Amino acid sequence: MIGVFDSGFGGLAVLREFLGALPEYDYLYLGDNARIPYGTRSDAVVLQFTQQAVEYLFAQGCVLIILACHTASAKALRAIQQHYLPWHYPNNRVLGVVIPTVEEALARSRRKRIGVIATEGTVASNSFKIELRKLDPSVQVFQQACPLLVPIIECGEQDGEVADLMLRKYLAPLLHQDIDTLILGCTHYSILKPKIQQYVNSQVEIICSGEVTAVKLADYLQRHPEIETRLSRRGRRRYLTTDLTPRFRDLASLFMGEEIAAEVVQL
Repeated sequence: MIGVFDSGFGGLAVLREFLGALPEYDYLYLGDNARIPYGTRSDAVVLQFTQQAVEYLFAQGCVLIILACHTASAKALRAIQQHYLPWHYPNNRVLGVVIPTVEEALARSRRKRIGVIATEGTVASNSFKIELRKLDPSVQVFQQACPLLVPIIECGEQDGEVADLMLRKYLAPLLHQDIDTLILGCTHYSILKPKIQQYVNSQVEIICSGEVTAVKLADYLQRHPEIETRLSRRGRRRYLTTDLTPRFRDLASLFMGEEIAAEVVQL
């Protein structure tokens, strides 16, 4: 199976894009809702939690895992790829959402002035800035931590006045820098994309990681038949969570666009 991991609900928006682009494969989604949020946790704790999730998904039969969580991608992916996989699962792969998003942002940016909105943890890691400048040292990157957006979405207030107020507050400094491209550096933010588009100049390109990663995943599978041929193709989906609450059902439906049945597991 293809495993999709997120610290909570936002990764469902990424999975939804995968299902649209590559519906024939089997997917196993895991949300660590019992320990959300990851964005304010230390690098060591994020690595510990993410490695536990990766281990669990591999044990369930996944051979390829996508870290749909930007914080996990920023703080844990490199260590897992370089130090964990070679010793424990050398034939399996773990990919993230940061690199595909960065590549797309650079491809679509006209003046190399790129803004990033993300959780505090992702911004503090400088992962987007580092990866953008690896590919193009001349790019100018402007980051804005948005600590209240995830709670607003998870409280079901994404369409309310509070969301409007906080978006104006968070986007203003970036617009002041005359950005031409904006990276939505948290999977939750895809829910706010229509509102964000209202507040930014029509010429600002908005990069949503779920849409980008789905395209990149299709390309990756074409280029890596040693992984693709090991994937099952029965169109099956399973949804796992470390905490099942009525809020999970509501938010899962919001991100997926339909109701889902989830199983509770312990990592």
